[in-house]
Amino acid sequence: MKFTWRTLSIIGLILSAGILVAWANTDQVDKVKVGDDSPAFRVITPDGEVTNEDLRGKLVLINFFATWCPPCIKELPVLQKDVWERFKGNDDFVLLVVGREHTMKELNEFAKSKGFDLPFCPDENRAVFGQFATQSIPRNYVIDKKGKVIYASKGYNHQEFEQMITIIENNL
Repeated sequence: MKFTWRTLSIIGLILSAGILVAWANTDQVDKVKVGDDSPAFRVITPDGEVTNEDLRGKLVLINFFATWCPPCIKELPVLQKDVWERFKGNDDFVLLVVGREHTMKELNEFAKSKGFDLPFCPDENRAVFGQFATQSIPRNYVIDKKGKVIYASKGYNHQEFEQMITIIENNL
């Protein structure tokens, strides 16, 4: 098959448009980036309801996950051991492990079956998750004591997770 310059130009334009649309959609997936103020949110924790405003003055790590997500299941034991067990005694640190589209009952059953004592928080309708992103889990956000996002990640990568721990250490 022989292509003319005009045909090749049209194909190039179509491919370029597709790349631009994909790039624009990536931007819409991540609603919150490093340097942004934390969005307003309200979450039910094992100790009661908290808002982002209640957490001012604390370093906050928000982890979004789902019980059916393989990378989340890989990350949670590391979160338990390397973050929760290490920093839970620090009054300036708050961990919120938010179960996207899960009820508190489901999260309690999951925690019991896996032996976790992480502070799980339900997000049945993606109300909290929807303030931060539109898709892709696991996700981690570290919010500093002034309410600024100082770390954001999606997916699980052990090296990135170690960088997050360093950021937590340096800000406590």
